[in-house]
Amino acid sequence: MLMPKRVKRRKQQRGRMKGKAQRGNSVDFGEFGLKAMQPAWITSRQIEAARIAITRHMKRGGKVWIRIFPDKPVSKKPLEVRMGKGKGAPEYWIAVVKPGRVMFEVEGVDANVARRAMELASHKLPIKTKFVQRDYYEV
Repeated sequence: MLMPKRVKRRKQQRGRMKGKAQRGNSVDFGEFGLKAMQPAWITSRQIEAARIAITRHMKRGGKVWIRIFPDKPVSKKPLEVRMGKGKGAPEYWIAVVKPGRVMFEVEGVDANVARRAMELASHKLPIKTKFVQRDYYEV
């Protein structure tokens, strides 16, 4: 599971997911990508499940890039605990994903294989996604 080695502060506030992704919104490393169409919190478990789905379908051929990293802790109070007494302990890590963000990229495989691999990965994610290709005419 992905998570930071160390963080400045153990707990974070929830924040907002307003607007579109300003960075990471184009295919920069591979040939094909999976782009988010909705804002969401994506957990480290979901990222790992999607990564496994992609690599299994590609039969470990080609290269996969994960363009999102779960660096935000989500805290949770234990079950059947009364209100108050402070904030709960960090439970899991999430990546904040805004619409337009390219989450995964692949190269070294056929377009149909890449499309199917990204489709399988999208089933593991809680948001609508889109298969995108690199634009070579961009400078």
